[in-house]
Amino acid sequence: MEYNIVATKRENLGLYSDLLSNVFTETSKYSLEFLKWQYFENPAGDVIGFDAFLGDELAAHYVTIPVLYKWGNRIIKGVLSLNTATGKAHQGKGLFLKLAKATYEEASRQGFEFVIGVANQNSTHGFINKLGFKLINKLEVKVYMGSVNEKKISENIFHACHDHPFMKWRLKNPKGTYFYSQQSIYSSTHLPFFKSLMTAGASPENNTLPKAGFNPFKISIGLNMNLPSFAINLPDRLKPSPLNLIFKNLSGNTMEVSSSNCYFELIDFDAY
Repeated sequence: MEYNIVATKRENLGLYSDLLSNVFTETSKYSLEFLKWQYFENPAGDVIGFDAFLGDELAAHYVTIPVLYKWGNRIIKGVLSLNTATGKAHQGKGLFLKLAKATYEEASRQGFEFVIGVANQNSTHGFINKLGFKLINKLEVKVYMGSVNEKKISENIFHACHDHPFMKWRLKNPKGTYFYSQQSIYSSTHLPFFKSLMTAGASPENNTLPKAGFNPFKISIGLNMNLPSFAINLPDRLKPSPLNLIFKNLSGNTMEVSSSNCYFELIDFDAY
């Protein structure tokens, strides 16, 4: 029997929740509530993705969600590579590549100009060598004390747009716990006395979030962030799997995103 490749649909959220939960047993975040928020409540647009079915069985699933970035004076529409899962009985059949290619073709058809994502050590090779992505850089994981009250982004920096609709949606993540302190937003961590910097220079309207308690140490995961000069790299034994920022141009234009002209924060991907 041949696999049937079809676009991601709202009515299949239960199937996606089951598959993702079965594949990623170390997390409980893939609830129906979470996927509804992530896939269909994003103010930038609904999810773009494809599924592989074998009969009535969901064999594989891959999605991206729309994002808005700024490049010079332009606001550019792109997609963020997100959830990918293949059932154990269907692995090794090239389904992820088929779904990813179909997704990028559809995103390009809808006028999206790029795909950005954070790949772990296992998936980076496939994205780069089989799907034409470029490795921007390994995300920096640093520890610091004190506060980061503002971003420093020049006009030639490629960065996400954190407008009010985005922030309102992003902070409604049903699996997230967020705090506001000194114009920055943080999330909780599993480490005592540590919190993670989600975004610096946040609008005062976000001070309705709970105030952060006493956490002297902060963790920053990102690229080219305005951290205190004494920020140090997190010890390897405490780091998550290497997180690689990857990029694929869908537009055919001359946009060149590199480690020197891209600003990226924890709030810009789906880790927390």
